Amino acid sequence: MNPEQEKLLYAKINLETAQIPWKELERFFAGGRIISVDDSVDMIRVAQLMAADDVKAVSDMLEKKEIGKVTDSQARIWSASDALLWAVVVKPWILVQQRKS
Repeated sequence: MNPEQEKLLYAKINLETAQIPWKELERFFAGGRIISVDDSVDMIRVAQLMAADDVKAVSDMLEKKEIGKVTDSQARIWSASDALLWAVVVKPWILVQQRKS
């Protein structure tokens, strides 16, 4: 992918990103389709790498625990607090991020 294509994909993903209540995502969590992105990481960049099927970069992020499947305990916390998360779909996954600031 050339730099211009990368910029266009980033912009497209950015437009598809929105805030959503955790309660609306719970059924996808039950299906194992939710990936949590640490708030120190650019979620749009993660989505871009996943969309481009960059296995090495995604594997590196998994290893560094920058991304990972949402745990049961995290899901309970988000459910109890009625959390509002940033989310974007990269089929078959939904990336979510709880921003602290």
